[in-house]
Amino acid sequence: MGCRDVHAATVLSFLCGIASVAGLFAGTLLPNWRKLRLITFNRNEKNLTVYTGLWVKCARYDGSSDCLMYDTTWYSSVDQLDLRVLQFALPLSMLIAMGALLLCLIGMCNTAFRSSVPNIKLAKCLVNSAGCHLVAGLLFFLAGTVSLSPSIWVFFYNIHLNKKFEPVFSFDYAVYVTIASAGGLFMTSLILFIWYCTCKSLPSPFWQPLYSHPPSMHTYSQPYSARSRLSAIEIDIPVVSHTT
Repeated sequence: MGCRDVHAATVLSFLCGIASVAGLFAGTLLPNWRKLRLITFNRNEKNLTVYTGLWVKCARYDGSSDCLMYDTTWYSSVDQLDLRVLQFALPLSMLIAMGALLLCLIGMCNTAFRSSVPNIKLAKCLVNSAGCHLVAGLLFFLAGTVSLSPSIWVFFYNIHLNKKFEPVFSFDYAVYVTIASAGGLFMTSLILFIWYCTCKSLPSPFWQPLYSHPPSMHTYSQPYSARSRLSAIEIDIPVVSHTT
């Protein structure tokens, strides 16, 4: 791996993170989290399907693409606990993932435009390129956990609703979009962790997550010999003898 340069792994993780955040954004806005199918036995009427999202609700007749009823105030009156949790979890997950993307971008820029000699002013910032990518990997993992857990809960909550009322509830494709996006966040985190673990053995001060002491801050001692560190008694002193 080209650990001292911008590697394909870091670029791939950045692109994968962008795609995952875009998927989370789409899953958050889609009105297709849960379907409530109302079947009528009257031949003169059509079956009705109610599509429930995190923010809006839409009711459609079978074979129609237009909403018979479009409730834009649904977000304030959500009566289903799993959707209410997702209203907070998905925006929080996107916020964490965007912070991780920002750290990835800072790390790649730091790698691309760094000099070959450590800068004492930059050393005061403590975190370098490797540290940015390591923290970004942890944030991607956290964002994936925050978005995946409540998304999986939708499956179990559907079972609860069908037992409590009638078996007319089913989950829709927004659940799959969100779960796939959460999987993308975990993959992004895994790529960064593998990249870091492969390259962390480099001794360069540019690679350690935290600077220890830059070479410009080291104190150097003069090359004294081993003899000069002895006591004054052991130093050879010429003795002049007088003959009588």
